[in-house]
Amino acid sequence: MLVIVDPPGNVPIFLAVTRQLTAKERHRAAYLAIATAFLIIILFAVGGQTILDYLHVSVPAMQVAGGLLLLLVALQLLYGKGGDDGYVEATPEQRLSIAMVPLGTPLLAGPGAIVATIVFFRQTDSAGEWFTVMLGTFTALFISMIALRFSGLVQRIVRPTGVILLARVAGMILAAVAVQMIANGVTELVHTGIDKT
Repeated sequence: MLVIVDPPGNVPIFLAVTRQLTAKERHRAAYLAIATAFLIIILFAVGGQTILDYLHVSVPAMQVAGGLLLLLVALQLLYGKGGDDGYVEATPEQRLSIAMVPLGTPLLAGPGAIVATIVFFRQTDSAGEWFTVMLGTFTALFISMIALRFSGLVQRIVRPTGVILLARVAGMILAAVAVQMIANGVTELVHTGIDKT
């Protein structure tokens, strides 16, 4: 779970997405993103496969959807959409909504984490194993919270100009991650379609 959630890899993206927030808002965004990710992972841990079956949605389709959502965020980071004026006029709630989407999901609780959660909980045979998976998930998200909470130290080092550069680099990395997610999802959908025929 720690590798899938990838706390160090999310720090530059977090800084880029929250670069217009104050330090206090950024801290709140970190906590809200982790809380959102934890709730989504727990939801899918308890009834993930049931939810997907009820909605007739496959895991590859979720991957493609998550990839498209991340691609939109990546394009905003690359081209600097949503500048200072938009953030100043927005309410604090609107400014912090980025903590839930795209930070909480699909960045932290993305298709990879959701699928891993469903698979891990499907393999548990006892309460002890279930608790171990829960503890592993909690640990991964706790480390992510520490990384995001203290990401301001990185911002102090690289300064505002460095954060803008970081935003562009993070946009490119996020675009690559998004395209890979879409490609994996489409490939899986094609294989599933071939297997059924």
